[in-house]
Amino acid sequence: MGLTYKRKVSFIFFLFLIGIFHGESMQAAKEEGTVGQEIQRILDDSPALSGSLTGISIRSAETGELIYERGSQTRLRPASNLKLLTAAAALETLGEDHVFLTELFVKGVQVGHVLQGDLYLKGKGDPTLLEGNFDELAASLKQKKVKLIYGDLVGDDSWYDDVRYSKDLVWSDEQEYYGAAVSALTASPDEDYDTGTIIVKIRPGDKAGSQAVVKMIPETDHVRIINKTKTVAADGHKKIEIGRSHGKQTVTVTGTIPENAGEFKEWISVKDPTDYALSLFEKSLRKQGIKFVGVRKKGETPIDANLIATHRSMPLSQLLIPFMKLSNNSHAEILIKEMGKEAGGKGSWKDGLKVAGNEMKSLGLDMQTIEMRDGSGISQVNMIPANEITKLLYAVQEKTWFPAYLNALPVAGIENRMVGGTLRKRMKGTIAAGNVRAKTGTITGTSSLAGYVTTKRGEKVIFSIILNNFVEEKGITTIQDKIVVMLAEQDRVLATAR
Repeated sequence: MGLTYKRKVSFIFFLFLIGIFHGESMQAAKEEGTVGQEIQRILDDSPALSGSLTGISIRSAETGELIYERGSQTRLRPASNLKLLTAAAALETLGEDHVFLTELFVKGVQVGHVLQGDLYLKGKGDPTLLEGNFDELAASLKQKKVKLIYGDLVGDDSWYDDVRYSKDLVWSDEQEYYGAAVSALTASPDEDYDTGTIIVKIRPGDKAGSQAVVKMIPETDHVRIINKTKTVAADGHKKIEIGRSHGKQTVTVTGTIPENAGEFKEWISVKDPTDYALSLFEKSLRKQGIKFVGVRKKGETPIDANLIATHRSMPLSQLLIPFMKLSNNSHAEILIKEMGKEAGGKGSWKDGLKVAGNEMKSLGLDMQTIEMRDGSGISQVNMIPANEITKLLYAVQEKTWFPAYLNALPVAGIENRMVGGTLRKRMKGTIAAGNVRAKTGTITGTSSLAGYVTTKRGEKVIFSIILNNFVEEKGITTIQDKIVVMLAEQDRVLATAR
C-alpha cells in the first residue's frame, strides 16, 4: 500500500534529520579521531618513550567531558603535578587571604635600657621570612630603647611537629634546595623564597693560584664553609662542587675556577632551619646595637610571655605565585602541615595529608585510586591517574579562589620568572606561548604537564600528560609541548566526548 503525500513528506523529513545527526556524529568522530591520530603520531615519533608508561587525559573545560584519553586511569607518578592538589586543598582549607605569623615575645622585665629575661621567637610556618624581616622584629626592641638583654634567645617551632623530612625523601636529597628540612620557624635567602636554604656565591680569586672567593647569603654562623678551591689560568678547567655532608652544618666547596670566569651561585639547604632563623635574628639584634648575654636555644613560649611584635606574611593568594611558578617543594610541605594545624591537628604530614585527601574527595576525585604521600610530589610513591588531575582542574573552576589558582600556574613562553615560571623557556614562538597555563613536574624517570589551553577556535581545554619509566630524559618535555601546541592549533569543536 503506497504512502500518502503527507506521510511521504514526513518520512523524507525524518530521513533528513537522521542525515543531519549522522553527519554531526561522523564529523565529531572525525574530529576526535584527528586529535587522537595526531597524539598517536607524536608518540610514535618519540623513541624515548619505548618501554615507558603514558597517561593522557584531555577534556572540555566547559562541560568536563572527555575528548581523548590514553592510559588515563593508570596510576602514575605525578612529580610536581601533585602541587595542583596541594594548592587547591590549601586554598579551600586556609583561604586565599590566609597569612603566616612570626611573633616575638618577652618573658621578663625591662629596667632602663636593660631587658632582664628571655626573648622568644615563635614561628608559625612563614616560608617567606627574609633577613630584613628579622631586622624589623629586632627594631621593635630598639624602639623600646632596649640596649642589653640578660637572658636567652629561644626559637619556638612548636607550631608544627618536629619531623623535618617527608617519609620518602632520600638522604642524598637532604642537601639540595628542593629537599630542605621543614620547620615552623625558618628563613629564605632571597625572594625566590627557597626556605631553609642559603645561597653560596663563587667567583675567581685575584690571580691564578689563589683561592676562589666564596660568599654565603645571608651570612650566618649556623653554617660553616670550608673553601678548598683554586683559581686557575683563563684557559683552565672549571669544575666546582658544593656539598653539605649528611646531618652536618658544614658546607665544603672544592674544585677549580678560571680567573676570567663569572660569578655563579648555588642553593644549599641548612641542617636546622630553626637555629638558622634564630641566628639571623641574633645578627639583627647586633645590627640594631642590642647586646645579647645568654644562649641561643629551642623551647616553647610560656603562656604568660608578653607579645611585643608580629610579622605577617603575604597572603596565600600571593604566596602561590613563587610556590607554583617556581615549583617550591618546601612551600608545598609547609602548606600540608598548616592544613593539619588549621584542622585542629598537630601540624604534621599525617594530619595535613588527611585534610588534603578529604578536600580532593569533596572536589570529586576518587581517592581510592590516588596515593598522596607528601605535598610536593618529590616522593616516588605518589600515584595518580591522569583522569583524576583533569577532574580536579575542571572542578576548581567553580571556586571563588580559582582566579588566584589560575594566576599561579606557569605561562608558556613568557620569560619573566614570576609569570612564565618553569614554562618560560617552553613553547616559545608557537601559538601556545602566552596561551597555556600549566604545572610542570620532574623527578627521575617522570615528567608531567597539566593545565589549560585555549584552541584557535577559542575553546578552553584541560589536559594532563604524565610520562613515567623512561630512561633518556632528553626530548621528553618536547613530547608534551607538541601535544599541547597541537591542541592550541585546533580550529574545530573538541568538546565531544566518546
